[in-house]
Amino acid sequence: MIKAVFYKKNGIFTGYSISGHAGYADEGEDVVCASVSSAAMLTANTVTDFLEADADVSVKENLLELMLKSHCESAEKLIESLHTHIDFISQDYKGTIRISVLEV
Repeated sequence: MIKAVFYKKNGIFTGYSISGHAGYADEGEDVVCASVSSAAMLTANTVTDFLEADADVSVKENLLELMLKSHCESAEKLIESLHTHIDFISQDYKGTIRISVLEV
């Protein structure tokens, strides 16, 4: 199962951590893993490379984390959009993604 944790501060999205495998299909064939991974990487790259937001990003085997270090409204909205996108995927592929939101 993919575990997607989104972080909020004062009700505003400030980061996310995504890990695991969906288990929908064999590794390399799993459309759920590919969809979530692609969306999460696009978000991280957009936040850091195009919006140039101050953020810590960590990519390790089966784990991607992004935490904003300072306020950036565009980046916060992009993280919120990622949350919505992953929620839509989880509705289409039930039992493959667990999403949680933590207030920090």
